[in-house]
Amino acid sequence: MKKKQSQIFIITAPGLEGVCAAEAAALGLEEVHSVGGGVSCRGGLRELYAANLHLRTATRIVVRFDEFKATDFPDLFRKALRLPWGSFLCPDTAIEIRASAHRSRLIHTGRIAETVSAAIERALGRSMAGEGHSGFTQLILVRFDEDSCTISCDSSGELLHKRGYRAAAGAAPLRETLAAASLLLLGWDGSTPLCDPLCGSGTIVVEGGLIASQQPPGRHRHFAFMRWPGYRPGLWQALTAEADRKIILSPAPIYASDHDDRVLAVAAQNARQAGVAEMIDISCSDLNSLPVRSGPGLVLCNPPYGIRLERGDDLHGLYRSLGDGFRRAFPGWTIAFIAPEEHLALATGLELHCRARLVNGGLAVALYTGKIPSSSP
Repeated sequence: MKKKQSQIFIITAPGLEGVCAAEAAALGLEEVHSVGGGVSCRGGLRELYAANLHLRTATRIVVRFDEFKATDFPDLFRKALRLPWGSFLCPDTAIEIRASAHRSRLIHTGRIAETVSAAIERALGRSMAGEGHSGFTQLILVRFDEDSCTISCDSSGELLHKRGYRAAAGAAPLRETLAAASLLLLGWDGSTPLCDPLCGSGTIVVEGGLIASQQPPGRHRHFAFMRWPGYRPGLWQALTAEADRKIILSPAPIYASDHDDRVLAVAAQNARQAGVAEMIDISCSDLNSLPVRSGPGLVLCNPPYGIRLERGDDLHGLYRSLGDGFRRAFPGWTIAFIAPEEHLALATGLELHCRARLVNGGLAVALYTGKIPSSSP
């Protein structure tokens, strides 16, 4: 008998759709297609649970509950009323409805949310007002586009970049999903060394440790689907036990350094929380005093820009120093960094190409990469 499948949509940050689609296909989700803003696919409960557990580049995973045409509010109420809300909502679950509308006759998002909320209240025979007794609030997404209404139920809860290990952060830290995506886009799998010489709070090296040891990013957190009436704890336990058996204990070395002892203490704490501290060599060093390490290997960093800059910082000078440090310390290594503007990347004096266009903290950036010759002049 064919297993029951649902339409699943994986929301991603801009630029991460392709790498997330590759992750989803590798997990066994079906009909995987990358589209603007995410990945469309199909799967059963096993695949839904596994996606939340394993996907490193996803922001949120929702189940597409239903799709229908609605051109007035009574029609929306009637069609929302007939949906099997009991599949996702327990008696003590409060709801939050987020509505959006584009090119549709129904454009008042507040009234759209109120109408769907009233339909849920009627369907379940209870009031949905307040926070509910469980302290948990289920997110429902209602999207109108050309009079077509799509209703989705969030399976993730907190956004998926919140792995649960970040005890503290520096100024404008790199989001975990973007750090993981950069490593995956560069083809790094832990078989060669990794170094972040501007590590800050350690996001790149911690995500690298999780990738290298094959630890799933969602192993130590909770998800919204665990509050659904049909939640199967045995299936979840089987998936986590299977993931635990695949953990590798001795991957290639990972190096992290920064000139600031305070942020290095934060990086060390985050690494301990993530369970990868023993894999990461953390040291205090600036770009001019990095030890020379011969390749192959990958250098990946997120140099300061935007709100991470100190007053009076010379950006071009910083990027020139970055290029000089790379050439001196990393012969034979692949180097990569995130930068908001091409002229900054060119200031390094390195031969680079743009691997991907991304967004970091609302700012358009690019992932630049190149190769340091084994014997630099």
